[in-house]
Amino acid sequence: MDPINPGSEEYGHDTEGEEARQGRGTPAPTPARARVVRLVSGELLLTVNPVDGSEIEPCPPGQEPAAPRTRTPEERAEAARAVAPPLPPGPPAPELPLLERQEERERLTGILRQGRCARLVGAPGSGRTALLDAVAADCADLAPDGVVRLSGRHRTPTELLHELFTAVRYAPDQRPDRAALLDRLGDVGAVVVVDDLEFGGAALDELLAAAPECAFLLATGPDTPAPSAGAPVEEVLLAGLGRAAALELLESAAGRTLTEEEANWAGDLWFESEGLPLRFVQAGALLRQRDRLRVIPAEFDAFGALEEAFGPADPAAAAAAAAAAFDGVDDPDVELREIPLPSLGEGAAPAALLASRLSRAAQSALRFAVALGGEVPHQAHLPALVGDTHADAALGELMACGLLSPVGSRYRLAAGVLTQLLAHGYDHEATDRAHTLAQHYAWWAAHPSVTPERAVAEADALLAALTALIPGTGESAAEHRATAVLLARAAAPAFAAGLHWGAWERALRAGQEAARLTGDVAEEAYFHHELGVLAICAGNLERARAELEASIGMRGVLADKRGTVAGRRALALVSDLSGEHAAAVAPRVDEPLSPPRGTPALRGPAARPGPSRPEPVTAPLPGGPVRTPATAPVPAFPGFADDGPTVVTRADTAGNGDRRPGLKGGILSGARRNLVAVGAGALLVAVLGTVVTLGATSGNGENPATDRVTSDSTASESGTDDGLDGEEPPTDGEADPAETGRATPSDSPSPTGSGSASPSASTDPSDSGSPSPSDSPSATTGTPAETTAPPTGRPTTTRPPVTTTPPPRPTITTPKPPTTTTPPPTTEPPTTAPPTTTAPPASETTTLGAPSASETSAATESPA
Repeated sequence: MDPINPGSEEYGHDTEGEEARQGRGTPAPTPARARVVRLVSGELLLTVNPVDGSEIEPCPPGQEPAAPRTRTPEERAEAARAVAPPLPPGPPAPELPLLERQEERERLTGILRQGRCARLVGAPGSGRTALLDAVAADCADLAPDGVVRLSGRHRTPTELLHELFTAVRYAPDQRPDRAALLDRLGDVGAVVVVDDLEFGGAALDELLAAAPECAFLLATGPDTPAPSAGAPVEEVLLAGLGRAAALELLESAAGRTLTEEEANWAGDLWFESEGLPLRFVQAGALLRQRDRLRVIPAEFDAFGALEEAFGPADPAAAAAAAAAAFDGVDDPDVELREIPLPSLGEGAAPAALLASRLSRAAQSALRFAVALGGEVPHQAHLPALVGDTHADAALGELMACGLLSPVGSRYRLAAGVLTQLLAHGYDHEATDRAHTLAQHYAWWAAHPSVTPERAVAEADALLAALTALIPGTGESAAEHRATAVLLARAAAPAFAAGLHWGAWERALRAGQEAARLTGDVAEEAYFHHELGVLAICAGNLERARAELEASIGMRGVLADKRGTVAGRRALALVSDLSGEHAAAVAPRVDEPLSPPRGTPALRGPAARPGPSRPEPVTAPLPGGPVRTPATAPVPAFPGFADDGPTVVTRADTAGNGDRRPGLKGGILSGARRNLVAVGAGALLVAVLGTVVTLGATSGNGENPATDRVTSDSTASESGTDDGLDGEEPPTDGEADPAETGRATPSDSPSPTGSGSASPSASTDPSDSGSPSPSDSPSATTGTPAETTAPPTGRPTTTRPPVTTTPPPRPTITTPKPPTTTTPPPTTEPPTTAPPTTTAPPASETTTLGAPSASETSAATESPA
């Protein structure tokens, strides 16, 4: 044995430890594969994905399905057997004759042979289904496409048309759109038998007009809406049986002749039930149970040991023994017990009495049917639901007792049975049973071995369990709704793949409501997405847009990348189908421009668009106004992108598309709101400047000429009172003010011509003495007499005037008009000089163009 090169003698055991350490010893469990189905709906390719949501796209070239072909007679027979209800196991029900229906049968057959349509109206339990079976057998070879049996329960006209197309044409994985469906049904010639039709009026007219070459035989109840006035339909009424026919039917159901007491009881029952055949079928079941109880005493099997060990007793043998005893056959081994006949009330409503005499499995099946609102689970599910391996035989017991009636490919409780069982407490713990059914169906529908066709056959029971859990209350309501979400997630893809899109939509609606009540946002987004895809297939683009936008928003919050991508693809297809991408769409007024490829600009100038193109007028919604687009303005600050939604636009290089505006251009050509803001700011600055100027130029109200120095009067430094300007040209020993760096304002008036004089030259702070204001300040009017020559040499630095006392706060006063005369002063000049105040510079004083009060007095007192 070589440890380096192990041979075949080790049998691979040398590497077991290493493989176990590396995780290769035990293979990881393989996850269940999702059932993905690809369908063609019109010109669209639908991929049913139960994980992330279905995907829809235009059908690629080369993947178009083959054209539908006509089914052969063998294929039609196979399809008919697939939609027929299965034969229930267990004891067979007695064969019942069709009594007093020959006239209606011949009339209906004659109408169909003439290519016309008939409508059979009868009460529930009047034998409509049995009569339809007889008429369908008479017309088997009448039409080229044979006889097509359909169920109208919970079906719309569109669903019936699609089922008719599937029955006569072989087109796997195809669901034609409305136009193609009507085109392909135009040449179909068949006898269409529809039982339990639930609509009339315009909907019935639509059904008949879609298949003009078909002869329809419709069976409805008296409460169904009537056809329109001009509909080409002949109506046939179905009444109850006569007394003799009712007694004959009862003897056939009981399997023996009736005694005089039983015949009298049957006569009273006929009067009470108005001759409905269903009541006599159930009465025959009551008589068979009574015969069994008379032959097999219950005390022999008080605890059910014999029934549990050997199964339920054979009712046929018990009935035969009872019939032999009643016919006078003397059998010493048969001892009959006295069992009274049911009362008249029990005969008219026999469901509870019949159920009490059935096996435990049959009673449990009835309770599950009551929990589903009358829908009976398929016989293959009963052993798992009831917990009995022989529970599938319970369906035969119920059918033999007349408690069930066939509906399409399934069974449901017969007319009136549900109400009778509810009155006797069969709905106890019905919600818990519906929850058990939903859990079972959720596991079953998601199993890979279950084909979509099997799921479609069980659609009514699945939807009944789904809807029974949503309106729950109490502590278990949250758990029940969570189970409803799981069931909808498992059943909806199966219904879609099985082309039963009516059940697909109902499952999605119920699942979306359950997810909303439980707060499961991810599941609610999935159902919204599926509803949007279904709306696309149906051609309802507005509904599809609403559902997909809701789904994308929810998945965006959850950061579901794959689901969001699938939703955006479907939404893009909606835009393509609605024709929104036919012309270039300009961005809206309130949306910012985005650079190419839809990337939002964080910093830097945005791309300036070229000449704008007029956007086509948006098509108005029904009842809404037409929206006229406005021209998109250029952003005021293109360097900073707004936080609006990104708009993907086509790069435009025509015109001045490459120019990038600056800040000035952006402000001048900005939006209207920016211009309004700039104008408001300028107006505010002007108002504040005016207020400050008025406060600075107005006096204190008592003696404005002596309180402060304004621009209209100058302070004399030499103390002369000659009315001349206090400034004298410098002598040889004095320094030029321009060279000292001090401010040297000109004593000439301002060249603006506003009439206000410039302030005089300020005094040197080093000079002794305090300057006093002039008694008669000079007023400067007209053209100035002399001006100061401009300084030469290097420029001087101008300093602001020195203020020893802060000026008083300006007050908002209204300037008074100047007076023409000034009264002579009555007070002597002050002996104490006020603090020196230098007049503010000319640049800080805003002249209003009118002479002040000080200018007027100075012009009056100075000599000419």
